[in-house]
Amino acid sequence: MSASNFLPLDANSVEAEAGAPAEERLISGDPKFRTWNVEERDGGLYAGIWESTPGKWRVEYDEWEFCHILSGVSVITEEGGEARTVRAGDSFLLRPGFKGSWEVLETTRKEYVIKL
Repeated sequence: MSASNFLPLDANSVEAEAGAPAEERLISGDPKFRTWNVEERDGGLYAGIWESTPGKWRVEYDEWEFCHILSGVSVITEEGGEARTVRAGDSFLLRPGFKGSWEVLETTRKEYVIKL
């Protein structure tokens, strides 16, 4: 039997990986990450679920990332741009070259698809 090409993004299907922002990127707080990387393909494609506790850190994207917020509240601010508050139900794309900060106000969980 061959594997299905339908893959639900289910946090219960994989072990969570623990993480945190790199120390040099941390702006405030003590955010802790949990990532359930459900799909990883050659060529740099990743999909899964990510969660962070409150805190603020600098971000810099070299990849495309589609995000859909499942719960919580975060503020994403682009360098030289406006602060955008995202919450459950919001979807957005961060393009390569995005630089700024991500601040989690209430523990935030998102679905993501990353393409390098």
